Amino acid sequence: MNYVDVAGGRLAYERAGTGPPLVLLPGLGLDEELWSDVAALLAPRFDTIRLQPRGHGLSSRPDAPYVHADDIARALDGLAIEAAQVAGHSQGGAIALDLALAHPARVRSLALVDSGLDGHAWSPAWRDLFRSGGALFETRPELAARVDAMVARGSRPSGRNPARPLEPRAATRLAEIRVPTVVIVGERDLADFQEIARKLAAEIAGARLVTLEGVGHLAPLEAPAEVARWIT
Repeated sequence: MNYVDVAGGRLAYERAGTGPPLVLLPGLGLDEELWSDVAALLAPRFDTIRLQPRGHGLSSRPDAPYVHADDIARALDGLAIEAAQVAGHSQGGAIALDLALAHPARVRSLALVDSGLDGHAWSPAWRDLFRSGGALFETRPELAARVDAMVARGSRPSGRNPARPLEPRAATRLAEIRVPTVVIVGERDLADFQEIARKLAAEIAGARLVTLEGVGHLAPLEAPAEVARWIT
């Protein structure tokens, strides 16, 4: 594992391949392993950086207010990367969107996979499911052990995460995004993520919506070849 310094902490990452830089951000409670199969497919043509945001995997636990987008921009500075293609899953997608809004010069393109969206009005059903630790990470039996290991490695702090959102929130600013964008969502993903995917595709200029048949919320694990295809 490698580390890059950010303000008040450090982010863990794995890097492989040559070519244009491609930053891969995992969802909440997961780590860089989520993207390992996709990165292996893309490394022959891309410099893949599987970056763990603060509070994920082996990255620093947050102990003071911070902004995810600023962390990622500082990590790019530390890695001597001026701008990158950015792909994010779930919360990682929300972070990628915030990066494109707060630091637009750092983002060449976006791939938003089963993406979250800061400012989305989560449904009561989703809130109940999230509180209960329900079906978000349910997947095919052969992938369950990998998911369980990621969750077990997670370094999310107890109590409220002091991450600060952008103001105004991304949900009201999607028309500001001007980079090529693909929105990928699993056909079997939860209703809130389906709604977010439709909104992203409708409000980001030129965005393309791709639905992966038979796939749930963990598309980078469940369908890595399809995800890799659409990222490129």
